[in-house]
Amino acid sequence: MEPNTIIAIAAAGGVFCLGFLLLDGAPSNTARVNKISGKQTAAGNFLSKLKVEDNGGRRKQIEDSIGKLEEQQKSKKKKAKALPARLTQADWKMNPQTFLVISAVITVLAGGVPFVMGLKPLFCLGMAIVLGVGLPRYILGAAINRRQKKFTSSFADAMDIIVRGVRTGLPLGDCLKIIAHESPDPLGAEFRKVVEGESLGIPLEICLEQLYERMPISEVNFFSTVLNIQKTTGGNLGESLANLSSVLRGRKLLAEKIKSLSAEAKMSAMIIGALPIVVMGLVTIAAPDYMTELYTTPRGHQNLMIGATMMVMGTLMMRKMMNFKF
Repeated sequence: MEPNTIIAIAAAGGVFCLGFLLLDGAPSNTARVNKISGKQTAAGNFLSKLKVEDNGGRRKQIEDSIGKLEEQQKSKKKKAKALPARLTQADWKMNPQTFLVISAVITVLAGGVPFVMGLKPLFCLGMAIVLGVGLPRYILGAAINRRQKKFTSSFADAMDIIVRGVRTGLPLGDCLKIIAHESPDPLGAEFRKVVEGESLGIPLEICLEQLYERMPISEVNFFSTVLNIQKTTGGNLGESLANLSSVLRGRKLLAEKIKSLSAEAKMSAMIIGALPIVVMGLVTIAAPDYMTELYTTPRGHQNLMIGATMMVMGTLMMRKMMNFKF
């Protein structure tokens, strides 16, 4: 064999052995990938553990904050149902003691006068409860609802005033002053109280809380929430209030739509509720002897009380079915 051939074979064998040793000693690609993936998996497990712990802490913090907000809302609603707060909501210049005294006087008169006239004690007690306890609170509730409707009807326009003022560069305080002096009452009167409180150094969020106490409706709560969030986190106040204005107008449109759709049911309820009373009056006029026992005998008085109770319960049930909360 020629020397050149022997040298070539020896060189090829040496290269083969060297390659085999290198490949056998170095880690394979699969092992390297497994090693790297193992490191990544350990790191991922550690990060996921931290993430889970962080999410748990944040979830607990969010749940605590939501719980506090719910408690505050419940306390506000409970406080808004108290008699002093309701007198303030109706804008009655009357303290609770005067209201209770007036209710007591009406109760005594409504129950005492029929008793002196010789009517039954049970009937006198019912008249005292209805006229002395129910009637003043019904009038108070009607005054509150009427004032809140007037406030809500102009509130979306007030939001538009603030949006246009903020977009043209006016401060929020000047926009509130424009609403206070240019808007009709009760909207203007309530915002005048807010402006006066802010001018005395009371923080705006406290003034808005007082506004919600005097006018406990969802629109005021939305407005207060938007201003508090904008003050805390910043952002475009004009855009936020523009969205709030569109939401308020949508709620007003929905309320009017519900009112139109339930008008027929309300009229039917009024007819059904008034029909027994009208029929009883007409029968009494046409045939008084036929109705004498109903008015003069104890059994007739009992039937009248049972009928009146059933009428009241039916009317309240129909009213509950026609009132929609949204």
